Amino acid sequence: MTAPELQHARTPAPTPAAAPAPAAAPAIWSAGFRLYFTARSSGLLGDAMLPVAVSAGLLGAGHPLGSVGYAMAFLMAPFAGLVLVGGVLADRFTARRLMIAADLLNLVTRVLLALLFFRGIDQLWQLYALLALAGTAAAMFQPGAASTVPLVARDVQGANGVLRISEAVTALLGPALAGVLVGAAATGWVMVIAAATYGVSALCLLALRLGAVPAPPAGDSLWRNLVVGWHEFRSRSWMWGVIVIWLFFSVLSFGPMLPVAAGVVVPQHGSTVYGLLSCAFGVGTVLGGVVAIRVKPARPLTGGALALIAFPAYQFALALDLPVPLLAAAQLLTGAGVTFWGVMWATSVQTQVPGEVLNRIHAYEVAGSVCMVPLGAALAGPAADAFGERQVLAAGGVVALLVVAALLLSPPIRGLRRAVARS
Repeated sequence: MTAPELQHARTPAPTPAAAPAPAAAPAIWSAGFRLYFTARSSGLLGDAMLPVAVSAGLLGAGHPLGSVGYAMAFLMAPFAGLVLVGGVLADRFTARRLMIAADLLNLVTRVLLALLFFRGIDQLWQLYALLALAGTAAAMFQPGAASTVPLVARDVQGANGVLRISEAVTALLGPALAGVLVGAAATGWVMVIAAATYGVSALCLLALRLGAVPAPPAGDSLWRNLVVGWHEFRSRSWMWGVIVIWLFFSVLSFGPMLPVAAGVVVPQHGSTVYGLLSCAFGVGTVLGGVVAIRVKPARPLTGGALALIAFPAYQFALALDLPVPLLAAAQLLTGAGVTFWGVMWATSVQTQVPGEVLNRIHAYEVAGSVCMVPLGAALAGPAADAFGERQVLAAGGVVALLVVAALLLSPPIRGLRRAVARS
C-alpha cells in the first residue's frame, strides 16, 4: 500500500457512496476495472476448483464420505463467523490491502494443500485446519469485493453485471477443470494451479491504483466500528427489510432447492442430465448478467423483484415432472431471474451506502443473506421424507412467489430509486 493510500484510508468521506472513477474513464472497462476484473475472475476460478478437488482427493484416497462433509463445514464455517470482522477490517485498513492479504493467505493455503495431497493425508485435522484458513481468507476478501466496484467503474450496475457473468463462467469452468485435472493427475496439481490464480489476483490488486478511499474516523475501536456498521444497516429499512424477507426465502425455498432437486433428477434421469441442467442454470446466469448490463430500472429493487418471479420456474417444473428440455428451459429462467435480482441488489447497496461504512454494511447483508441457507438445506431431507420431494419443491416455489410479493408490497423496498450518477 502506498503512502497516499494510507493517508486516504484515514480520511472520512461523507459522500453518499464510494468515489467513482474519473469522468473521462470508460463507464465500465476503465484501466482500474480491467485489473479488478482480472483479479476477481482469477480468484473466483481458484475458489470454484476447491470443493471438487478436495472431495475427489479425499474419496480417491479412501477416506469416507463423512470426511467430505466435515471438510466443507470447516471451509464454510469461518466465512459465516468472520465476514463481519472482515467488513470492519476492510473499512479500517482499506479493502484493497485486506484483499491482497486474503489472496496471499489463499495462495499459502493452496501450496500447503498441494503438499498435503502429494504426501498423502494421514491426519485429517491438517486438511481441516487449512480449509478453515481458506474460509477465513474468503471472509476477509468478500467485504472489499463490493466496495471496490464503485471505485473502478462509473457504471456500477454494468460492472456488477459483468462480474456476475464472470462468476457464472468460473462456476462452470472451475469444477470442470478440477474434475479433469483430478482425473488425469494428482489433486495436488489442482492446488498448485489454484495457488497461481490467487497469485494473479494479488498482483492485479497490487497494481490497482485507487483514489480517495473512504474510511471510518481514526481511533475508533473494532467494536465501535462494528456497532456503527450495525446502526447504519438498521437505519435503512429497505436493506434490513430485504434481509428479513430473504431469511424466510433461504430456509423455505432457496436452501432446500438444491438437495431436493438432486434427489429428484439424479435417480430419474441420471447424473449426466443433472450436470447439464446445472449448465443450463449457468447459461441463465450469464443471460441475466447481460440483461442487467443494459436494463436499468428507475426503481432497481422493484425491477429485480419482478425478475425474481422467474426463480421458481425450475421448482414448479420439477414438481410437475416435466420433460428434460423443459427442465433445462426452466433452469435457464431461474438463473436469469436470480442473477438480475442479484445485480440490482448489489448495485443498490454499493450506490446508496456511504463509502466509509460500505464494507461493514456489505458484511452484515452477506451474513444475513447466507446464514439461513445451511438450515434450509439441512431441513430439506426431513421435509422430503415427511411430505414428498415434489411437494417440497412446489411449496418452495410458492414461497418464492410470496417473497416477490413481500418485496413489492414493502414501500421502502419498492420505492427505492436509482442513485443519481455522479460525473
